[in-house]
Amino acid sequence: MPSKPGNVKSPRLVVWATKDPNGANLQKIQIIKGWAEAGQTHELTYDVVCSDGIKPNPQTHRCADNRAQVNLSDCSISTDRGTTELSVTWVDPDFKANDRAFYYARIIENPTCRWSTYDAIRLKIAPPDDAPAVVQQRAWSSPIWYTPNTTTASARKP
Repeated sequence: MPSKPGNVKSPRLVVWATKDPNGANLQKIQIIKGWAEAGQTHELTYDVVCSDGIKPNPQTHRCADNRAQVNLSDCSISTDRGTTELSVTWVDPDFKANDRAFYYARIIENPTCRWSTYDAIRLKIAPPDDAPAVVQQRAWSSPIWYTPNTTTASARKP
């Protein structure tokens, strides 16, 4: 991403995701932001759009659970929760033009059985105790890097 033009307050990121035809419905889109400020690195996750009419909490930037379920006897999943498509235009509420930053999108599906649970059902044995029975598959984008204008950033140095 180029340096911030003078009239822009914050970058706008557009994210659009559709479900895998063989996968579970989508639950939410997240933006992960990492940045360096005063020699320290930071990272923050924002839930930016949620399924099922749920809105991200403005204080925590998180979606409430959409209550999608997995039946552990046969690995069937909720088809009435989540959605086949999510999209959003997101504006970084904490953008600082002089800080280096990166952003990437992460898309979270509703829960599904973990591979070991599918195997246990097929083999008619108990699933392993040392692994979760369900997982939430995810996809993510390549990062978008923001580097401040060097003359603006160097002007801040003492």
